[in-house]
This record gives sequence, structure tokens and C-alpha cells, in this order.
Amino acid sequence: MKDFRVGIGQDSHKFSDDPSKKLFLGGIEVSDEKGLEANSDGDAVIHAICRALEQAIGGESFSIYADKMNKDGVLDSKDFLKVSVEHVKEKGYRINNVGISIEAKKPNISKISDNMKKSLSSVLEIAEDNIGINATTGEGMTPFGKGEGVQAFAIVSLLK
Repeated sequence: MKDFRVGIGQDSHKFSDDPSKKLFLGGIEVSDEKGLEANSDGDAVIHAICRALEQAIGGESFSIYADKMNKDGVLDSKDFLKVSVEHVKEKGYRINNVGISIEAKKPNISKISDNMKKSLSSVLEIAEDNIGINATTGEGMTPFGKGEGVQAFAIVSLLK
């Protein structure tokens, strides 16, 4: 039997007051929306995936290397994801699939999910149909559903 692992990750950021900050989700730039407050580009989707990958392999916290990369001027979250993918490979695993759940009032995730899948599939080295993305506003009961930021959860499965 193959060695099978799963990991769950979460990340959230509030929208920035800086009008020049751009919004990045799932590795794509989302136009006409405020960016998220963060040291990096604030891509909550990618940050959640990194946490899930690291958890699945019993690795360190994603922030250990992301914080150092930020200090070195690396702000693109896809670069963080590349590190997590490399960690998975170093442990002898491959990514089987990724599930992503996003809570946000804005942006409209259904309008950008196909582009996110394209962006993520190339870095994760899996087919687009091995990435599932869904979203909710949570009926506006949390700050994310009220439009104050974005929260993302990710689950990954790995095979050896």
C-alpha cells in the first residue's frame, strides 16, 4: 500500500487601507479590489496551501521560512509555495490533490477560480482538475463574510 498523507492549512488577512496594495489570491492578481494587509503579497489561498503541505509532511511552520524570505525581499507567495512543494518532494511525496475553501464577501471567487486553478496547478505540478475551489460568504456572520478580509482553508493529500 502507498503511503498516504493529508494536511490542513488556514490563513486570513484583512483588507489593506493602502490604495496601492494589489489583491493576490491563488497566485493571480485580482483587479478592482483592495489588497490584503501582509508583509508579503498577502495571498491567503497560497499561505493556506503552504501550511497544509508542511503539516502533511510533518514539516516546520510555513512562517519560519516565509518570514526569512520576506526579510530577503521575496514578496510573491508563489515563491513560498515553490519552497513547500520542494519540501514535499524532499520527503519523497507527490501532491495528489488540493481542496480550497474561501470565506469572503469579495471578490466573487466563482469568477476567478478557473484562473486560480491554472496558476496553482503549474506550481503544484498537478492537473487543474485535481484542485477544487469553493467559496462562501458565511451569511455575513464573520468579518470575512462582511467584506473586511479573506479567509482561506486548504486540505492536501500526498502520495509516496
